[in-house]
Amino acid sequence: MPRDLPVGNGRLLVCFDADYTVRDLYFPHVGQENHVGGQVWRFGVWIDGRFAWVGPGWTRELRYEAETLVTEVSLYREDLRLLLTCRDAVDFHEDVYLREVAVENLAPERREVRLFFCQNFSISGNGVGDTAAFDPSTGGLVHYKGPRYFLANGRGQDGRGPSRWAVGQKEVEGREGTWRDAEDGELSGNPIAQGSVDSVLGLTLELDGLSRGSAHYWLSAGQTWAEVRELDALVRGKGPEALLRRTSDYWRLWVRKENPPLEGLPAPVVELYGRSLLVLVSQIDGQGGILAANDSDVVQFNRDTYSYVWPRDGALAANALDLAGYPLVAQRFYDFAARAIGAEGYLLHKYNPDGTLASSWHPWFEEGRTQLPIQEDETALVLWALWHHFVLYRDIEFVKPLYKPLVKNAADFLCRYRDAETGLPSASYDLWEERKGTFSFTVGAVFGGLAAASLFCTVFGETERAERYRACAAEVRDAASRHLWREDLGRFCRGIRAREGGELEVDPAPDASLWGLFAFGLYGAGDPRIRATVDALRERLWVRTDVGGLARYEGDGYHRVSPELPGNPWILCTLWLADYLTERASTEEDLSEALDVLEWAPRHALASGVLAEQVDPFTGRPLSVSPLTWSHATFVASTQRLARRRTKIRSCPTCGLPLTEQARRDDWLARLFAEECDAIHGLCRVR
Repeated sequence: MPRDLPVGNGRLLVCFDADYTVRDLYFPHVGQENHVGGQVWRFGVWIDGRFAWVGPGWTRELRYEAETLVTEVSLYREDLRLLLTCRDAVDFHEDVYLREVAVENLAPERREVRLFFCQNFSISGNGVGDTAAFDPSTGGLVHYKGPRYFLANGRGQDGRGPSRWAVGQKEVEGREGTWRDAEDGELSGNPIAQGSVDSVLGLTLELDGLSRGSAHYWLSAGQTWAEVRELDALVRGKGPEALLRRTSDYWRLWVRKENPPLEGLPAPVVELYGRSLLVLVSQIDGQGGILAANDSDVVQFNRDTYSYVWPRDGALAANALDLAGYPLVAQRFYDFAARAIGAEGYLLHKYNPDGTLASSWHPWFEEGRTQLPIQEDETALVLWALWHHFVLYRDIEFVKPLYKPLVKNAADFLCRYRDAETGLPSASYDLWEERKGTFSFTVGAVFGGLAAASLFCTVFGETERAERYRACAAEVRDAASRHLWREDLGRFCRGIRAREGGELEVDPAPDASLWGLFAFGLYGAGDPRIRATVDALRERLWVRTDVGGLARYEGDGYHRVSPELPGNPWILCTLWLADYLTERASTEEDLSEALDVLEWAPRHALASGVLAEQVDPFTGRPLSVSPLTWSHATFVASTQRLARRRTKIRSCPTCGLPLTEQARRDDWLARLFAEECDAIHGLCRVR
C-alpha cells in the first residue's frame, strides 16, 4: 500500500498509508531504524456506546495543507454522525510528531467522544525486548529499548491529559494487542509491560449538538527518558497548536524562498512542483543521505526495502534541488558521497543513511573471477551533478575540500576502468540493477562525469590533468559512436556484453534509459541518431491504454500487470521523454508537446500529490513504492528544464537577454562548460 502522507524533519519521519494509519516511523535517521516496521498504528473513536477504528468504512480524504508538510485529512462516518479533520506534522526543529483532531458532532444532541491512539512499536525493527510504561511524571506512555525512547501524550478539549491509558503485550500467547482493550471505550490502566508490547491512550471531548471541539496528540523521540520528558514539557509549555503553526509557517517559507519562472504553466504542474520539493526533502536524512523511498510494504516483495542511499538517485535528486535553488540540501549529499567513496575512486551499490555500506546483490566474485560489484554510473553522476552545482553557485570554498578526494579520485577511476578493446567503460551493472555489461546510460554518465572533472581541473589550474580527462571523455564518445549506434537497428542499442573469445553481444532492447545518451552531454538532443532512438522508444514503449505513459523497457517484468503491454508506465521514464522534447523545442509551439507529456505526471499522482515509482496501466493506481524520491526529483528537474527553455525561447532576438524576470549576469562558467564540451566533441574521430 502506498504511503500517501510522509511528514518529517530530517531525523524523524512518519509515513501514513491510504487508511490514515501510521505504517513507518524512522528515527534518528530518515530511512534507518523503522520503529514500526510496516505494522499498523490504529486510531479509533468511541461514541454512543459504539467503537470504530479509522480505515475502511470511513470516507477519507488525505491531502496536505497547501505548500506545507502539514497534513489535511478529512474522515467522515455517516452512521456515527461524525466528521474528523486532522492535521499532522513533525516539528521542523524538534523531534516531535504532532496531530490535531478537530471533531464535529453532526447530531443535535450533546455527546461524549473518546479518541484512542495506539502505539504499536517494534523498536529498531523488532519487537524483542521492548518496554512500555506509564510515566506518572508526564501522564504519558513511554516506549523504549536501548538508546531509543518515545513518549506519547495528549491533551483533550478541556486541556487535560489522557483520560485513559493501558500498556500490554501483543502477539504473545494469543494476545492480539492492547488495542483490543480499547474497543469497549475503556482501558485497563495497566502500567507496564515488556517483550513485544503496544499501548493505547485515550482523550475525551464533550460536544454540544452540532458543535465542534479539538484534541491534540504528540509523540516525542529521543535517546534517553530525560530527553523525551524535556520534549514533552516543551510541547505542553508552548502548546501543540503553536508547534503546528510554526511548522506550517516554516515549510511555506521554505518552498516559497525561490521564484522559478513557472508563470503561465498549468496549475496542476505548478502545484505538483511545490509538492515534489516538499516530498523530496522529507526523504532526505539530516546527514545528507537522499533515500530512494521509505515504504516498508515492499519488504513483502523481496524482503528488503528502498530505504537506502543509491548514489545515482541521490546525484540526480541533488541536481534537481540545485536547479530549484536549494544548494545547501544538495551540498550535504555531495559531502555524504565524499565520505562514502573509497580510496580506489568508486562508489558501491548503496549505503545506509548513516554512511555505512548497505545490503547488495552484486557479487564480488562471479564465474570464477573477481569483479567490482558496482554500477559505474553512480560514481560518474556525482561528478556530473557536483559540476552543475558549481556552475550555479560558484561556491569555491565548498568544492575545494572535495576536489582531490572526490573529483580527482573518481575521475582517475573512470579513466582506468575502461575496456582496452572497445575504449568504452568496463562492464558493470545497469541502472535497473538487473544485468551486467556496458550500457548506453552508463556510457553517457561516464562521459558526463569525465567532462565535469576536466572542467573542475581547468578552473583549478591543473591543465594537464584537465586535458587527460578531456581526451578520455572524447575516446568514450568515439567508442560509443562505433559500438552503441547500430545501423541494423536504426538506433542506439541498450548496451553490449563481451562473450568468451572477445566477441561482442549486442543488447537491442528498447529501454527508456537511452535518455542518458543526451542527458549528460554525450550527444545533443538534435543529433539525428538520438532522434531516431527516441522515436523508436515512443513507438515501442508508450503504453497504449487510457492511462498511457512510457514503460521502462520492453518486457519489463517488475510488478508487471499485463504481458500484452511492454511494461507498466513509470513516472520518471515518461518525464525523460518530456526532457527530450524540451531540449528539441525551438518555439513555444514545439514546447507545448513537452508540456503535454509533463502534465501526465500530475494526472497520475495521489490526491496528496505523492508520486509512485510506477502505475497500473489500466487503473492508474500506484505500483511498487510510493513516494519514490527519484520520481519527485525528476518532476522538479523536468519542470525546471521546461521553464528555462521557455525563457530562452522568449529571449530578445537582438541582445539575447530573457524577456521574463530572470537574473542577468555574465555566466562565464556556463560559457566555459559549452566551450569545453565543444573541445571534447572536436577530439572525436567518429561523429
